[in-house]
Amino acid sequence: MANTKSAQKRARQAVVRRGHNVALRSRMRTAVKKVLNAVASGDKQVAETEYRAAVPLIDGMVTKGLVHRNKAARQKSRLNARLKSLGQ
Repeated sequence: MANTKSAQKRARQAVVRRGHNVALRSRMRTAVKKVLNAVASGDKQVAETEYRAAVPLIDGMVTKGLVHRNKAARQKSRLNARLKSLGQ
């Protein structure tokens, strides 16, 4: 455990921030899964709607520093590729 008062406060803040970050990351993963499930069901309209909702969430995680920008770009690219394959 932390020895100084300031270190104790930082430890408390870290716990709160971690909980917040976990919740945000979970929200992003859920949005990605919604797109994948819509693609799997074959419903292009729903898939496009879910994709449009997921992209800002993914980008928001990058600005908050929770996800690396390359990972976000890769996820968006793969989701978009699945969306495009649905149209063929």
